[in-house]
Amino acid sequence: MIGIRDHSPATFSNAAGGPTACLGAVRSLVLAAGLAASLGAAPARAQEGNILSNLFKFGGTTVPPSQPESLDPAYCPPVEIAEGAAATRILAGGTVRTQFSLARLARECARRQDGSITVKVGVEVNVLLGPAGAPGRFDVPVTFQIRHEGKVVTSRVERASVVVGSGEAQGFATIVADELLVPAAVTTDYDIAVGVGVSKAAGAKPASKPRRRKPAVAEAPAGGGDAAQ
Repeated sequence: MIGIRDHSPATFSNAAGGPTACLGAVRSLVLAAGLAASLGAAPARAQEGNILSNLFKFGGTTVPPSQPESLDPAYCPPVEIAEGAAATRILAGGTVRTQFSLARLARECARRQDGSITVKVGVEVNVLLGPAGAPGRFDVPVTFQIRHEGKVVTSRVERASVVVGSGEAQGFATIVADELLVPAAVTTDYDIAVGVGVSKAAGAKPASKPRRRKPAVAEAPAGGGDAAQ
């Protein structure tokens, strides 16, 4: 006799004796149905906010903040010492008491989103005692300027406090001017200038070709210490 195989789903009896469908088969059917429904509804797409797609795209479960667009490198010319402003001497009678001068120079330029450039300039200020000089604290103003075709477009005065100790012949101090603005229209053609003292040309058009002159000379003020003019 040929046996007939029963192809009906396998069943199990629970404790009460009633048939129970195989849990593994049921779970497989549910997962298959869900996958078919998702494929039929729309093709799978990686979207921001989807945890799985974010893991693949960004290496984490969340979307990182957007990065600013890269900016072109900023033109950054070398710092120049303004005409006639390299040094200032303070006299006591006919003898040099102190001399204020500029030593090392440095600059850093950064382009902004609006196309303009900000410039940071660092200057080392030197105070040298002359034959009539004496130790003390000296206040030295330094003018920082951005120029375009001879015109001053940005100007600022910063003051350095330089101490010359007892038994010493000179002292140094560093002064930094931040955020000197270069307008977007002149970022490819501008100059950076510094000088000892307060420039009378700040904000105005200087002489086109001023003659080179000796450091300015001023009479010594009463009391200790000196102040540049």
